[in-house]
Amino acid sequence: MSHPHPELGAPPKLPKGGLRVIPLGGLGEIGRNMTVFEFDGRLLIVDCGVLFPEEEQPGIDLILPDFTIIRDRLDDIEGIVLTHGHEDHIGAVPYLLRLKPDIPLIGSKLTLALIEAKLQEHRIRPYTLEVKEGDREQLGPFDCEFVAVNHSIPDALAVAIRTPAGMAVATGDFKMDQLPMDGRLTDLHAFARLSEEGIDLLLSDSTNAEVPGFVPPERDISNVLRNVFANAPKRIIVASFASHVHRIQQIIDAAHEYGRRVAFVGRSMVRNMGIARDLGYLRVPAGLVVDVKTLDDLPDDEVVLVCTGSQGEPMAALSRMANRDHQIRIVPGDTVILASSLIPGNENAVYRVINGLTRWGANVVHKGNAKVHVSGHASAGELLYFYNICKPKNLMPVHGEWRHLRANAELGAMTGIPKDHIVIAEDGVVVDLVDGRARITGKVQAGYVYVDGLSVGDVTETSLKDRRILGEEGIISVFLVVDSSTGKIVGGPNIHARGSGIEDAAFDAVIPKIDQALNKSAQDGVVEPHQLQQLIRRTVGKWVSDTYRRRPMILPVVVEV
Repeated sequence: MSHPHPELGAPPKLPKGGLRVIPLGGLGEIGRNMTVFEFDGRLLIVDCGVLFPEEEQPGIDLILPDFTIIRDRLDDIEGIVLTHGHEDHIGAVPYLLRLKPDIPLIGSKLTLALIEAKLQEHRIRPYTLEVKEGDREQLGPFDCEFVAVNHSIPDALAVAIRTPAGMAVATGDFKMDQLPMDGRLTDLHAFARLSEEGIDLLLSDSTNAEVPGFVPPERDISNVLRNVFANAPKRIIVASFASHVHRIQQIIDAAHEYGRRVAFVGRSMVRNMGIARDLGYLRVPAGLVVDVKTLDDLPDDEVVLVCTGSQGEPMAALSRMANRDHQIRIVPGDTVILASSLIPGNENAVYRVINGLTRWGANVVHKGNAKVHVSGHASAGELLYFYNICKPKNLMPVHGEWRHLRANAELGAMTGIPKDHIVIAEDGVVVDLVDGRARITGKVQAGYVYVDGLSVGDVTETSLKDRRILGEEGIISVFLVVDSSTGKIVGGPNIHARGSGIEDAAFDAVIPKIDQALNKSAQDGVVEPHQLQQLIRRTVGKWVSDTYRRRPMILPVVVEV
């Protein structure tokens, strides 16, 4: 198996007749999926998603792929193929279309409806091309065929990309549920047909590659939900992804069976479920869904609330309920269902929400104590089955952390794919398919781009480090006035602390040290304010470290007179 090395440099010019694959996200992480295909100077993008921030990224709203490598080549882009409507595959599209709004978007009916609604908020009217399974479209030099795959959202598609260099197949996210809620199976017949033609490079979902066996059918959850509904004495509050139509359908079916009304809470949930219902993907009995404002008129045992926040997102409805910061107040006897998996990195946030809800008397039902979630990603057994059908000449595991990518590579090797034909890459690592072989040829910039409010890309790793220090250790400000000619103190120093746990009076002990350091620097002829600030920072920092074993941010301000 070939794999990236830190010393990789810029890739050479793509050989004539070769296909270049550049993953800009989704490799080594869960989210931010985006892959650029290049042939004969033209580009095709598959997916353009976001990554959600973790605790060590305070204040960040979203994390985008880095568009640097394509920023000067926007006119070369034939289109953006969207495999399905989850945020980690479509969430960054508005930020790319800000650079060039007329890049065509290609996807299924539901996927395009979800992204169009999102783009409307950004005041972008996209050019779209709706496709369905079995369709074949020529996008410049890329001959794209779309294949039905089963996932945790309807209308998901894989894409087979034919070029003179060979055929690359991107699965998107998929599983092989044999009893899907909508009856739409992963089209193994189509993959077998592509296999007979010859799949030169398979980019395969790795998220569940470590999990043995097969994913249970989605419909298995129905009986568990019915049991919860039958025994819930008061309100039922369900937290789910705002795009998990199959899961919401089961909630609606259970609510209808047990005589409860359903209200959607949260802008994205209301918007997405409205789209799914209008397009016929969500079947809702007349009168079942009501506005959240009417719930006060209903008895508690006739109410179901469906909201976001299953991953512990701080601003989502469920987190705010747990923190008593939402109009809906949790009371003893309420039942809360977390109908989703735990995305790696979110565990602490989710359990904090569970504890908060439990504190207010809720009975919390989650994956840890009931079967209220099945994955949308193929497990090891399904992947083995899939590789034996596809028989790819080269395999590139995608969509997963390092452990998932390596596990997926091992599965491929077990089915007979030569190890030197399996490419384990990471974000930014360039893979070229030339003469039937996929090889790593270089690396391009593919770092995190942070969205903070209306700011895109302005927050850096240095900024985040400062935020973490402020959040963990606090800040100490030192203000003083010096003589511009002699460098001697004529006023101050005034020292104040915030969040450091140190009382202002304690700084009396460090003032003589500051005086001594500045007097010495004045004797040495050092009077430049920036140098004096650095001297104060070092002096105060050493004293705080020696005295308290802490490292707060120290902000010295020197004014000359």
